[in-house]
Amino acid sequence: MAPTGNLRDRLPRRLVQLYGGLALYGVSMAFMIESSLGLDPWNVLHEGVARRTGLSFGTVTILAGVLVLLLWVPLRQRPGLGTVSNVLVVGLVIDASLALLPDVRPIAARGALLVAGVLLNGLATALYLGARFGPGPRDGLMTGYVARHPGRSVRLVRTVIEVTVLALGWLLGGTVGVGTVAYALGIGPLTQAFLPLVTVAPVDSPARPLAEPA
Repeated sequence: MAPTGNLRDRLPRRLVQLYGGLALYGVSMAFMIESSLGLDPWNVLHEGVARRTGLSFGTVTILAGVLVLLLWVPLRQRPGLGTVSNVLVVGLVIDASLALLPDVRPIAARGALLVAGVLLNGLATALYLGARFGPGPRDGLMTGYVARHPGRSVRLVRTVIEVTVLALGWLLGGTVGVGTVAYALGIGPLTQAFLPLVTVAPVDSPARPLAEPA
């Protein structure tokens, strides 16, 4: 997702939007974790690894992001500022948010956390994508693989990867539940709805809709 036209004049706004979006992404993930009602596939894997290793959730998220970035090398993908920032910022914010959130037990409160987490995650994804600093490491892995293997659809590759990490995470003890389904059904439409509102366009140029994150 390379910038189009001259975006340098909007660099301050893009930077604020990028890091605000990544921080919000980490908070939204902490909400879903604290709800204990199910996570998205990659975070099911992160939680499973965290439970098996004793590492914090955020630490596992960062290490997994680094490993995914290494897989970019044979795909000849070049990470952007947003890609590298995604790896570092999200994991740190998840750990900080989990440390601050109170222990929530009533099912109604947990449900509210889940709904808020999915909604905020859709907005957060749109914010960091709309800043036009590059995709997250996992999105880039999927699109990079498709670029190197013409004829393979992004949707198919995404499905195979996410089903694989979901199954592995579940076997390791990650939480799969209604939140997993809610995220799968809601994140695409939510991100697509928010993107036109937050996509940064070049000066004197209308914002172009960005594709749904792969």
